[in-house]
Amino acid sequence: MQAELLKKAIREGALSRYSSLYPDLTKQTSRLLGAINTFEQLYGKGRDIAVFSVPGRSEISGNHTDHNHGCVLAGAIDRDIIAVASKNNDNVIRFHSENYPEDVVDLSRIGEPKNFRPFSSRALIAGVAAGFEKNGYAVGGYDAISTTEVLKGSGISSSAAFEVMVGNVLNYFYNDGKVENAKIAKIAQFSENRYFGKPCGLMDQTACAVGGFVYMDFCDVENTEILPIDFSLTNAGYALCIVNTGGNHANLNDDYASVPAEMKAVAEACGQTVLRGITEEQLTKKIPALREKLKNDRAILRALHFVRENGRVEKIKDALLQKDVDAFFSLVCESGRSSFEYLQNVYTNQNPAEQGLSLALSLADGFLQTHKGAARVHGGGFAGTVQIFVPRADAPALCTLMDGVFGKGATMVLSIRPVGATQLFG
Repeated sequence: MQAELLKKAIREGALSRYSSLYPDLTKQTSRLLGAINTFEQLYGKGRDIAVFSVPGRSEISGNHTDHNHGCVLAGAIDRDIIAVASKNNDNVIRFHSENYPEDVVDLSRIGEPKNFRPFSSRALIAGVAAGFEKNGYAVGGYDAISTTEVLKGSGISSSAAFEVMVGNVLNYFYNDGKVENAKIAKIAQFSENRYFGKPCGLMDQTACAVGGFVYMDFCDVENTEILPIDFSLTNAGYALCIVNTGGNHANLNDDYASVPAEMKAVAEACGQTVLRGITEEQLTKKIPALREKLKNDRAILRALHFVRENGRVEKIKDALLQKDVDAFFSLVCESGRSSFEYLQNVYTNQNPAEQGLSLALSLADGFLQTHKGAARVHGGGFAGTVQIFVPRADAPALCTLMDGVFGKGATMVLSIRPVGATQLFG
């Protein structure tokens, strides 16, 4: 659609068709008009444009299970990346993310990962385009700008949302929107693994791409089982709150790496490459031998966490399918306790004096003594964010409590967004 015509339609209320995604239509209308104006400033007026959206995500259960071929349950959230884009005839993708320099990727060079600097956004773009080609899909050039509410460092997966957005635009511009979102997620993972240089799993990309609550089983990593779950947290009367404790993420690579490494060390000592498939009974019988061989009780505790958490994800999936909110909250709390006590990813032993996550969880426990809901560590842990479910009417009180400790704006009050990667206008 020609840019001026789209701006006119948006001013006249066209965004109201997406009220389920954007409760604050006034704010989002202003945001979208601003994004179109930015596009015109950078890439010229009078062009035909389209507008795209990809949400961030929140892990609901399955804390550190995916890397050992376990199960995960995640949800898309109502914070998104919006991109305004237009096709070009240059065989080049130009992508300008808000507050970052423009990335330019020549599509004639995407065949080799070595042509792109690892750990760069250009590598991610190139990898997604290469993944489309590798899977037999069409690619072509476009110019795009993006603005995001999926803030970096907030634990809601800004990088996965960006990767999926690159593929989302290619899907609608050059493939008539026929590439399934779950396939775009796998292409985004390919990009991050092969081009960006990070051996990530598939949870983040899938949750951003598919939308809603989504269950994933990584038993067969080449053929991941993906099951969207029809449950509305909003209709049930609850909000998902993410509290950013502002912890220091520096020097945590060893902490994050230790979790899969220790789990896999236990698996290898049991004659397997990963923990998936080992029962708690089998693991318990091997504990004396494992203690003797590994000299690492924490690794055994983390393995026990995996086995129990993997089973817990199945129970949480069933609770949501049955719309049993009480069972869901009980299991989320169990997941949180297991992460704290057995997985031990709520603070780093490198700096035990800094325990923002522990403090936030303690405050949440106190709050939940008189309010219904659940709380757990959110994401990889060690620093960052916690996740708290509360009745939407109680969210302001929770914000007052948490923001009073961790700073104004520390608490995000979210909903589970029913739609994943999509084109809004085009």
